[in-house]
This record gives sequence, C-alpha cells and structure tokens, in this order.
Amino acid sequence: MPGSFFEYSQEELYAEADAFIRDCYAELGRESEIEDRLDEIADAIEQRGHYDHTSFELEHGAKMAWRNSNRCIGRLFWHHLNVADARDCETAREVHEACCTHLERARNGGDIKPLLTVFKPIIKGEQQVRLWNYELLRYAGYQTEDGIVGDPDEIELTAYCQSRGWEGEGTRFDILPHIVQIQDQEPELFEVPESAIGEVRLRHPEYEWLEDLGLRWYDVPVVSNMRLEIGGLHYPAAPFNGWYVSTEIGARNLADQDRYDMLPVVAEKLGLDTRNDRSLWKDEALLVLNRAVLRSFDEDDVQIVDHHTVTDQFKQFERNEAEAGRDVTGERSWLLPPMSSATTHVFENDYDNTIKKPNVFYQEAPAELSERRESLSR
Repeated sequence: MPGSFFEYSQEELYAEADAFIRDCYAELGRESEIEDRLDEIADAIEQRGHYDHTSFELEHGAKMAWRNSNRCIGRLFWHHLNVADARDCETAREVHEACCTHLERARNGGDIKPLLTVFKPIIKGEQQVRLWNYELLRYAGYQTEDGIVGDPDEIELTAYCQSRGWEGEGTRFDILPHIVQIQDQEPELFEVPESAIGEVRLRHPEYEWLEDLGLRWYDVPVVSNMRLEIGGLHYPAAPFNGWYVSTEIGARNLADQDRYDMLPVVAEKLGLDTRNDRSLWKDEALLVLNRAVLRSFDEDDVQIVDHHTVTDQFKQFERNEAEAGRDVTGERSWLLPPMSSATTHVFENDYDNTIKKPNVFYQEAPAELSERRESLSR
C-alpha cells in the first residue's frame, strides 16, 4: 500500500510522539500540559491507531523540521516560517487550489514569505495525498530528435504529462502542471494559472546581450516532493519554501551540464577561450551569470540572497543555537556554496550529520516516474 514503508507500530508511534511533545511543549513554555497531552495521544493511538496534531503542534513542529534540516543553509529564519493547515482538503482540485494559494502567499509581492502548507498525513500506512511535482513551479523538459528542450531534470514528469494529454508550448520555459494524487487513485493534472506564476527575466548590468539569451527563472522555490515527519506522523505532501540563494539558479539550475548548460554559451558571448580549462572560462562565465541573477531579481524587487550573505547568516544561526543549548547538525557538502566556497567559514568547519526529528526527508518517486526514468536511460 502507498506509504506502508513509513508505518510505525503503535508502540513506536507513541515513542516518537512522546519525544516530540516533550521537546515542542518545553520550547513553547507549556511543560505543565505535557502529561495530559500524552495521555490523549496514548488513548487516540489505542483506539484509532494514530493521533492528530493540534494546530500549534503542527506549526512549531514544522519550524523544528526546518531548523533540523541538515542540508539547508538558510535556517537562521526558521522561527519565521508560516504554516498553512490544509489537512481538510479532500479532492485533488482542492489540493491544487491550496498549492496555488501557497504560491501567491509565498510570493507576497516580491517580499518572499517562508511558508509550508500541510496536507493529510499517512494514516495506518495509507497515503492520502501526494504531489508528483518536484516543486510547485518547474519547467518542462522535452525529449526531441534534436536533443532536450527545457529542463533535462524534468524529462520523465514531462513525458508522463504528455501521456495524459497535456501539451506544452515546447519552449525552454514551460511551467509544468500540478500532478495531484489522492490515495491510490489516478493522479489528476491541473494547469497552474498565470496568477500563481512569477518569473524573473535575466539581464546583466554591463552586458546587454545577456537579455537576448531569453533566460528566466521562477521567483519562488516551493519544494513539493519531500516528506515532513513530526512526532511519528508522516506528511508526504507538505510543500515549503524560503527564498532563493542566487547560486541555486546561476551556478546550478542554469549552469550544470545536465541542466540548462549555459556556461559555454555565456563564455562564447564573452569571447573566452573554451578550449582550455586553464583559461578559467567557466569561472568567468559563472560570475557573469550569477551577477545577472542578482541584478535581475533586485530590479524586479524579488527577494533573493547571495551566497556570501547566506553563509554569514548561517554563522549567526550557529551562534543562536549555541545560546539555546542546541547542537547544530549539517551536511557540509550541501552547506558549501557551489562557487567561492573557500571564502566562507563553512569551508573550514566540520559538521555532525546526525538526523534529528522533526525533519523533512526525501521519498521515492512514484513508481511510474521511476519506470519512465529507467526506460529513458536505456
């Protein structure tokens, strides 16, 4: 059954709930309520096999999950996370509409708001809601006779959407529809309305030709394929966002060879010698592309942070956690920015990669997407 991999026994579920409730309530100054709440949870698990989070447990649990996310460099603002409780969504359309509302709320006129929307959890091993999308906004990747048009990272999902009757315009920047699955029903596809889409067209402060490349990127990175775990309850559909670090776009999404691979194009426009890596053409092209990302977001009044500032913010997060008596965990390879990493304090530090809960976890892609990936790789 969907989600059965994550099913705890009743004893294990209570143990997870006990650990969470004690930590959560202590942080919120509600220690006097702990034992009564644990009695309620024990009764619920005995009678129904599961329990439900209260609104404040869900909100603070989500904040703790962000704080414990070892791969995230932006954890300084964990306590500013907003949580939208969408556990009452019953239909795929209601889920899609809640996702569109999330995009509009998170965009917030360019002043990006950290937001997490929570749908129904797994109940007795059975999945209730699943979003097939990697993010709520992502560009399609079309496999053509002449190569890939768009984002190569989305070939499988694009092919699935096409098999279901969806037809994009065939450009490099077509927004994929939302794919929503309720329980074990066939997923439903929904076009993302223009009102929920925000994009930034890239230009450079010195090189006018960069705008002619027609590059753009969406403004809010809402991750939608991860599982939120709080107190033994698993939420496989819990899209969340902060704001972009510029290198995510300029040094990865647009630069990676297996993504948009724009470094050779930018280098050619700059007149650089790309025949020899000793010319450092990749480094120069990276800098130009990342300056374009920062300038464009700034001119459009869309919040973004550069990789130097965000690592300084992470240093403050480390100080804050030390003052609170909590150890900072982290996965160093993810905390290091993909350019100029040696200029940051993270480069000189080691981090304990112990997994704490609550947290967010990767989950297996839907079986049909995995099968398509295997087929396309042959």
